[in-house]
Amino acid sequence: MKNEQKKVAFMTLGCKVNSYDSEAMMEIFERAGYDIVDFSQVADVYVINTCTVTHLGDQKSRKMMRKAKRMNPQATICAVGCYVQVAPEEVEKIAEVDLMIGTKNRADILTYINAHLADTQQRDFVSDIMDEKIFEPLMISEVKGKTRAFIKIQEGCNQFCTYCIVPYARGPVRSRQQEQIIDEVKRVVSMGYQEVVLTGIHIASYGVDQMVNGHRETDLISLIEALDAIAGLKRIRLGSLEPKFITSERLKRLVKLESFCPHFHLSLQSGSDTVLKRMGRHYSTAEYLDIVAQIRTLFPLAAITTDIMVGFPSETEDEFKETMDFAKTVGFYQIHVFKYSRRAGTKAAAFKNQVDESVKNERSVKLSALSKELEKTFLKQNDGTFAEVLFEASHDQAGYEGHTKNYVPVRLKTTEMIKGRIIKVKVSYSKQYSDKLIGVSNTAVEK
Repeated sequence: MKNEQKKVAFMTLGCKVNSYDSEAMMEIFERAGYDIVDFSQVADVYVINTCTVTHLGDQKSRKMMRKAKRMNPQATICAVGCYVQVAPEEVEKIAEVDLMIGTKNRADILTYINAHLADTQQRDFVSDIMDEKIFEPLMISEVKGKTRAFIKIQEGCNQFCTYCIVPYARGPVRSRQQEQIIDEVKRVVSMGYQEVVLTGIHIASYGVDQMVNGHRETDLISLIEALDAIAGLKRIRLGSLEPKFITSERLKRLVKLESFCPHFHLSLQSGSDTVLKRMGRHYSTAEYLDIVAQIRTLFPLAAITTDIMVGFPSETEDEFKETMDFAKTVGFYQIHVFKYSRRAGTKAAAFKNQVDESVKNERSVKLSALSKELEKTFLKQNDGTFAEVLFEASHDQAGYEGHTKNYVPVRLKTTEMIKGRIIKVKVSYSKQYSDKLIGVSNTAVEK
């Protein structure tokens, strides 16, 4: 029986990998008899899983640490994750924080809490991540309240782009054993989930650290092929990919897989070759465009989404215009626009000609506006198509919302309970539905 006196609340900032890590830690607490409560409620323990990709992530992390202590001054405040890993000396100065863990040893969080409760001293359990070789065995046995399950397949990044703090926060690439991934996917499929999303810090690197007799034992495509064979698994979706991971040979293998979702999130960062070079990205815009063309040859309606940074040091108006023009040429479905954030410890932090914040804001607005126009264009290309939709949420009493395999949003007007089901429909994008870019189907074609 659970001890009603013991409650823990989580605040997760940042990426899907952080969300996965938080859910895995929640299970550790649940097995120990804790109740999981909302972060707005009074709890005995507050866990803030931090982000440090931008200065805003740092600020939000600090804010949540202080907010937790205000809600219950007697609570144990645990700061974990990326911000703690790269700036432990900053977090240590925050009086409200009791425990600091970083991005490893999170499976021992309860041991650390018990040690703190013995004498209530602030403890720093942050350790060097740069020489870490083993994938931390954080895993989820149960997925709650969702229609697709996120599966973490690897940790870390070896790229060291000049602007990015992530390799210092997450360490080198560590791949999860394929057998463990297959077991977790089988488990969520047995619970009724039909779609999984493979996530990690740099999933294109999956398997690079797993060598047998000098040969790479597995890679991302081989993993997808193995998962495709699992009975009951209808969809496999990928997180962000490094563009040059995509090759003609790999695409030919993917197109044979019924479960593969043709949604490619190819991180671009800039549409200017000179900016890409300063960023330390290992491709040109011509190579990127060729990769997109190869994808669309085999997957004509593939959704191509991306990340683009504005205001990288020395980015000129001409270079920004090159990015705008390139985005139009590619015809992205969606663009995640974000402003360059100077991160101590990265090469770009020392670059001259840092761009003024007002210029970053202006460019962000322009690129975001273009993204919305490109999204409308792509959705109209799907008008009149027949697609299988995984319905995820009830919008109101008259209908449900879901997504096609290429991640196009669709609403089906029905009073039937269809959450978690895949239904084939004809999608109409002849007009915009309300203020949302979403397709509408009035009837199911096939169940």
